[in-house]
Amino acid sequence: MADNKVKSTKPVNKTPPKSPSDPAKDRAAKRLSYDSNSSHEGAMAGEISALEEAFRKFAIHGDTRATGKEMHGKNWSKLCKDCHVIDGKNVTITDVDIVFSKIKGKSSRTITFEQFKEALQELSKKRFKDKSDEEAVQEIYKLIEGKAPIISGVTKAISSPTVSRLTDTSKFTGSHKERFDPSGKGKGKAGREDLVDASGYVSGYKHAGTYDHKVQGSK
Repeated sequence: MADNKVKSTKPVNKTPPKSPSDPAKDRAAKRLSYDSNSSHEGAMAGEISALEEAFRKFAIHGDTRATGKEMHGKNWSKLCKDCHVIDGKNVTITDVDIVFSKIKGKSSRTITFEQFKEALQELSKKRFKDKSDEEAVQEIYKLIEGKAPIISGVTKAISSPTVSRLTDTSKFTGSHKERFDPSGKGKGKAGREDLVDASGYVSGYKHAGTYDHKVQGSK
């Protein structure tokens, strides 16, 4: 009776078993894949145009957290000013602000590189009125390509009679005079401490050390 019972059969897995993988080959395959991706990314980075490079430089200006992929309105205005897109005649700061507000999203405060090119296309029509649309775009690109933010506001030293008088060591008196040598160089510690003069001459005597010369000269 036991032999007549139908035994339940499990579905046969027809998938051939995987052969044991070679760890060295796996590592080599991963490295090749990584190198391929890296070279592809490097090629993409190398294709960055001079216009996009300028966009990124202005986008990160003054903001350590910026990635260079988006640009704020303040940096957009600076780019247009530094690159002479604003000429004060055909394009003004007001025109720049209006175009920025028009191109950016309603809830956004920044523009992407693609939106940046759209904004330049808008301004090119006003900046180069005597050229065709295509020529105007190329001309406005030339104003920006290869440019970087201009650093301004560096403090310059101002020369005045009052400052010169206060810094002229030859006119110092008292203890302040003792802190500098005749050339105006500071004496350091020697100019700040009272050092004992063991030469035997009175302090401040101008002819110190001439006695020996006189005696030897008389002989």
